[in-house]
Amino acid sequence: MIVKLAEKRGFCFGVEDAIEAAQSAVARYGAGNVVSLGPVIHNQQVVERLESAGLRQSGELEELEPGANVLIRSHGVTPDVLERAKQKQLNVVDATCVLVKKAQDVVQRLHEEGYRVVMIGDRNHPEVRGVIGYAPNVVIIDRVEDVERELPFKERLGIVAQTTHAPEHVAEIIAEIVRRPYIELKIVNTLCLEVIRRQQAAVKLAAEVDVMFVLGGKHSANTQELARMCRAAGVDTYHLETWNDFEPGMIEGKTVAGVTAGASTPDWIINEFADRLREL
Repeated sequence: MIVKLAEKRGFCFGVEDAIEAAQSAVARYGAGNVVSLGPVIHNQQVVERLESAGLRQSGELEELEPGANVLIRSHGVTPDVLERAKQKQLNVVDATCVLVKKAQDVVQRLHEEGYRVVMIGDRNHPEVRGVIGYAPNVVIIDRVEDVERELPFKERLGIVAQTTHAPEHVAEIIAEIVRRPYIELKIVNTLCLEVIRRQQAAVKLAAEVDVMFVLGGKHSANTQELARMCRAAGVDTYHLETWNDFEPGMIEGKTVAGVTAGASTPDWIINEFADRLREL
């Protein structure tokens, strides 16, 4: 099997920083003495390795004792969560991605400037849930058909987007908004360039192969988007977490396979998958 790897794939700097923050916190405070408020990143294999090294995980601040060391995941949290952590006298280790922090700051500033804030994104994604906490009554839109239903006319709109969204998808929604008679629009680009580069590399590779494998967590939004874009490019595409998900029928009749990976997928998963695929 001929295997081609996307030029840009795997870990981004935000994920690397979050993992380093988790490892450093465990090294400083000791195994079992640091609790992550949800999965640090959307990759189960990496999360399991961090837990094996001594990082604990909790879904709620209320479960933690005063003085505990709490790690804020790469997706960030609302100001309310940070305030409750302060009131409970928790030691906060903040691993929020710098670009997510930028989106949080932008949302707060747009609200202070008098704009009705609109966020293009998945309302169930932890990043989106955290970012919208920085302004009241943020409108979340993720489909063109949502615009007419969710956005009243005669508003001053300040628009941001989930960092992992594809530029084409964001542009499509903004184009629909622009067609309508809003008093003023202020659009701030909060998209992650590293994610965009991975998307561009994946689409480019998809045109050169018979089948695409996109590696990454099933709950990883940017990995899901990579898979969607590869399918849209017209190539058979499989979103897998590891080699364990592979089935021989996926490459039946294929001679050239492309491999890419989401921004939270480590090199060891990518390399193992590519090596085993080449052996077939």
